[in-house]
Amino acid sequence: MRKHLKAKDIILIILILVVAAGAWLLHEVLKDTGSGVAVIRVDGVIEGTYPLTEDREISINGGSNTLRIRNGSAKMIYADCPDQLCVNQRAVSADNESIICLPNRVIVEIQSRQESEYDAVTN
Repeated sequence: MRKHLKAKDIILIILILVVAAGAWLLHEVLKDTGSGVAVIRVDGVIEGTYPLTEDREISINGGSNTLRIRNGSAKMIYADCPDQLCVNQRAVSADNESIICLPNRVIVEIQSRQESEYDAVTN
């Protein structure tokens, strides 16, 4: 026995797809990306606080590190340390995400209303 879709079934499928697409679009438009600030600490002392809404490059710790803020996120683009872990880390934009350069004692932490997509990270 072969069953065919009826007109009401097709309308229901289209309605579900339209609602799903509308919900996704609404989420993308209303999300809170880039509304936070990047707090830069050197040796535990705050060196500066910069909004994620303004694109800029920031020289940190006398030029040992350079942070780039662009499109609502922050990324370390230069460090004179040997391991380059902070430079190879992805950009951060959500609350409590951070970039840490241990050799230069630099911490960049994001403070925002947007929560991180990760609950915890293990290695």
